[in-house]
Amino acid sequence: MQSKREKDVLTHIVGYCDEIKGMIATFDDTLETLKSNNIYRHAVSMCVLQIGELTVHLSADFIKAHPLIPWKEIRKMRNIASHSYERFSMGVLHDTITNDVPELRDYCQKLLDRSSAFTMTAKGC
Repeated sequence: MQSKREKDVLTHIVGYCDEIKGMIATFDDTLETLKSNNIYRHAVSMCVLQIGELTVHLSADFIKAHPLIPWKEIRKMRNIASHSYERFSMGVLHDTITNDVPELRDYCQKLLDRSSAFTMTAKGC
């Protein structure tokens, strides 16, 4: 079971993942578009950065209980996005937003759904 803080973090992560999905649909799902469109690149990079920042607020116990998600790598990507933006690999960013972000979103949403179902059951709903 997650704490309220962890539920809030997961909810925000899902929100940023949904924003990325919307941007992909709006701009195009190609590496070339990511390379050539600054607005698209900056927007998805900011969402990736925010997701990484949010993971800092997850407890060590939570991270240990959910090893299927590479939490440390997500934080590392946040650090690269914020401190070494000019060296940010467009190929890695594209792979992240098209493959990893949807998986992260689904995983976090499942955790939220399970937590919500548990809360409803505990309250006798």
